[in-house]
Amino acid sequence: MNISAFSKMEERLAALRKTASSFSEKADIHDKHGTFPKENIQALKDIGYTSLTVPKRFGGKDISLTELVKSQEIIAEYDGSTALSIGWHMGIVKNINEQKIWPESLYQDFCQEVLENGTLLNNTATEPATGSPTRGGKPETTAVQDKNGWKITGRKTFTTMAPVLDYFVVSATIPAEDKVGNFLIPRNSRGLSIEETWDSIAMRGTGSHDLVLKDVYVLSDALVHYVTPGDKKAAGWLLHIPACYLGIAKAAQKHAVQFATSYSPNSIDGTISELPNVKQKLGEMELLVQKNSHFLYSVARQWDESTDKEQQKMKPELGAVKYSVVNDAVTIVDTAMRVVGARSLSEKNPLQRYYRDVRAGLHNPPMDDMTIMLLAADSINRAGTSS
Repeated sequence: MNISAFSKMEERLAALRKTASSFSEKADIHDKHGTFPKENIQALKDIGYTSLTVPKRFGGKDISLTELVKSQEIIAEYDGSTALSIGWHMGIVKNINEQKIWPESLYQDFCQEVLENGTLLNNTATEPATGSPTRGGKPETTAVQDKNGWKITGRKTFTTMAPVLDYFVVSATIPAEDKVGNFLIPRNSRGLSIEETWDSIAMRGTGSHDLVLKDVYVLSDALVHYVTPGDKKAAGWLLHIPACYLGIAKAAQKHAVQFATSYSPNSIDGTISELPNVKQKLGEMELLVQKNSHFLYSVARQWDESTDKEQQKMKPELGAVKYSVVNDAVTIVDTAMRVVGARSLSEKNPLQRYYRDVRAGLHNPPMDDMTIMLLAADSINRAGTSS
């Protein structure tokens, strides 16, 4: 089954859910052992999911942001680590097309690999000394040029999906030009290695290890584009992040509702779902789920329906969605645990994993403090232009 053969989004989403529903079976095992769910990624490759954001001109489906967000939420309901991992590949492929930031021939060749082999990539920008790349730190990884290519040396942290990536998009400072460039580096490059450092208690199955580059040599065309640290355009594709955490929150809500409607202690008649204090919590969760679903998908649709110029004015909305969804996802999971009670802290209960996983979203871009400052500046600017 290749879901790209379906003509309607609803059909593709239904087929995706059928495949992703099996991911929950091993989610606890991967979380417990910190292993990467290679079988899940392979399953997504097998149904053609990983090629859906390839543009139509190269033979792909070029799905909308709305469909990407819905798809990522579905995967996250069954395994958050798998969703966050594959979301980077899906979004980056889409973003390269929208922003036209790669040479066309190179992008076409890469997309052909995605279609034929399920080839995967991710950006690698974070470093120990620079922290989040969104804050403008200059990479300590360096790229030195000679007449035939580049020699690249450095270390990158948080390289999500490292166990299965075929290409790494590496940001590096070019000392001779005092610029920063992004370089496309194949996995089989000499001097490239993965150091398994990922020991986080959240999103343990993302395989976000360190990428180590020791005099890695690539040809001249490996420089795909120059970047300005901290100067980021509006990026609709990053909505795959809140979509992931909303999916986890919905999984937690579902678990709590199922527990409440089936648990009947001998101190009461019926189930605890009939108790006013429990109903209050169930209602609070539903309110937050509805609010954030509407917020997320209305902004995704706005992006799909906007021109490039209009999209670049959407940074405040995009940041607000991520802020709202992730923080409310934390609240939803916390409330679900209050419904279930002490049982939610059992190692066998998925709620404790959901709780750890949603907190990881607080550290995904854009950061909360930057979003609040951006929203403040936007409101001040509007007030100034309307006076």
